[in-house]
Amino acid sequence: MYYLGIDVGSVSTDFVIINKDKKIIEQLYLKTMGNPIEAVQDGLRKLGKDFASNEISGVGATGSGRTLAAAVSGVDVVKNEITAHGVASAVFDPDIRTIIEIGGQDSKIILLRDGIITDFAMNTVCAAGTGSFLDRQAERLGLELKDLGAFALRSENPVRIAGRCAVFAESDIIHKQQLGCAMEDIIAGMSKALVRNYLNNVAKGKELLPKICFQGGVAANDGIRKALEEALGTEILIPEYHKVMGAFGSAVLAMELMEGERKKTCFKGFEVGHEKIGTDTFECRDCSNNCEVVILRSEGRQIGCFSDRCGKYQSAGALH
Repeated sequence: MYYLGIDVGSVSTDFVIINKDKKIIEQLYLKTMGNPIEAVQDGLRKLGKDFASNEISGVGATGSGRTLAAAVSGVDVVKNEITAHGVASAVFDPDIRTIIEIGGQDSKIILLRDGIITDFAMNTVCAAGTGSFLDRQAERLGLELKDLGAFALRSENPVRIAGRCAVFAESDIIHKQQLGCAMEDIIAGMSKALVRNYLNNVAKGKELLPKICFQGGVAANDGIRKALEEALGTEILIPEYHKVMGAFGSAVLAMELMEGERKKTCFKGFEVGHEKIGTDTFECRDCSNNCEVVILRSEGRQIGCFSDRCGKYQSAGALH
């Protein structure tokens, strides 16, 4: 009996398969590349090479594309990222009280007390505090994203970078380059700026108590972790599977639901990865809302519908 978790984000689409002991036995971290449908199907095709559909006893979905993942693959539980990350961290270490999550396009803070989510905040406005900003700067500096952390750790005199805005931060980095500052000092300063941005915006007014867990793709950056530890004055824990914690939490949620209700899973099977799935879009003019309705189809049949405020088209078969 295995349980599948799917986390569809703007940058990555992640898959996790766990056993009944909540241990991860398989994980996938795929780039969404602007096509979440193909990313979900690609993951299902890859997992289908090693697992049979009837081995999956439950499926959970999370992330910004969770409803799309649910329509494509068939899931038993759909939850937001806050819930999924909170559940995953509580399983990883029940003593965790603060979760710092920095992904490609947004960042979050989640406060746990006795394993229960008591508060959270998200930043989806400025890219200066996210992984996309680091990715952009690595490309501009001619470096691999994975090398930024090692450069930052070599710095002995980090420069001061303005971190409240991505545009100003990049201008400041260019200015420091033109002054001849060492690359490692610039990258270390950039890491500190990202942390300041996070603490002054996302975490503003929050009580960050240890243990503190750092997850998301940016958690792989040792420079960011060091900057966080210096700013907060405490050790930062990074789970082994920090990139896929959302998917892990979804799998755990699916397991808890299915074991409680003991019903048959809604999972359509890994074979869905080979179906022809696409969308049709039209503007409904039946009322003043003028909704732009998106119909999801697989092999010509409707399997999902999005953006109709009244729900008129959401029942399968409403359109042909």
